[in-house]
Amino acid sequence: MKAISIQRFGDPDGMVVGEAPEPAVGSGRMLIETEAVGVGGVDAVIRRGTLGTMASRDGMIPGSEVAGTVVAVGDGVDEGWIGRRVWAFTGISGGYAELAAAEVADVTPLPQGLSAIDSVTIGSAGPVAHFALAHARFTPGESVLIRGAAGSIGIMAVQVAATGGAAAIAVTTSSADRGRKLRPLGATQVLDRAGAADGATSDANDAEFDIIVDIVGGDGLPGFVERLAPNGRMVSVGVVGGYPPADFGMSFMRAFQRSLSFATFSLNTVPIPERNRVRAEQFEAAARGELRPVVHDVLPLDEAAEAHRRMDAGEVFGRIVLTP
Repeated sequence: MKAISIQRFGDPDGMVVGEAPEPAVGSGRMLIETEAVGVGGVDAVIRRGTLGTMASRDGMIPGSEVAGTVVAVGDGVDEGWIGRRVWAFTGISGGYAELAAAEVADVTPLPQGLSAIDSVTIGSAGPVAHFALAHARFTPGESVLIRGAAGSIGIMAVQVAATGGAAAIAVTTSSADRGRKLRPLGATQVLDRAGAADGATSDANDAEFDIIVDIVGGDGLPGFVERLAPNGRMVSVGVVGGYPPADFGMSFMRAFQRSLSFATFSLNTVPIPERNRVRAEQFEAAARGELRPVVHDVLPLDEAAEAHRRMDAGEVFGRIVLTP
């Protein structure tokens, strides 16, 4: 089968197109002929070699989110799956290929009316947004700031907060154009990367929020602590901008009397049946037009390196999807 492998960790040029063996379909697993492959921020982090032991696995096939048709099943899996259109989580590797294997527990059927391309813009990002807000104890009427809202997780967090009854939803983004695109999705205030509202009053620039969902990390994270309201909660769900400074916790300690909280969140801590339930509900909502998948571009699998170059350049609004 054709696949993309990382022959050299670092820049996107280390990713090459080639032939790879078909994945084995072991017990409890199924084989999927891919129609769409989601390109996510975690793929870029892995490709750079900054995610733990991944840097030592030259030749790995990146990609964790695919959609397509089940073509084979392993022992213990109902053969009724064969021929069904599904979304699947393949782990932290194996997705950038014509065929991908997944555990049956990590597969969600696609409803009628939802394309494979749209499903890989929601399948991972939607549950992350849902459970991150739940982790922050979000309730209707609270204000939310989403830092780094132009990516797939941020876009889903805007929509989940809006449908959940947020009183206000501020977003940070790198351009006014992206801000305009976020407003129809539920954003009520657009800030620049530093948290300033262009042309707005000082009140707008000093606004505080009950919850901050941070997808960026990096050196700028401590500066947003002061944007939390008393009893405010910041939840970090990504580090696409790198890790924050080692002493970023001092920002919370200096605001001790405001009773602020910081937490990290990974979907890995949510029981699989719960994430599958929420994902299925979000797929149905998208099929009904109640949740909007945002696809930046669709590229052939051979152009995976180009997709990563665009992500690294900060050009992507939503998700790039690869098609074998």
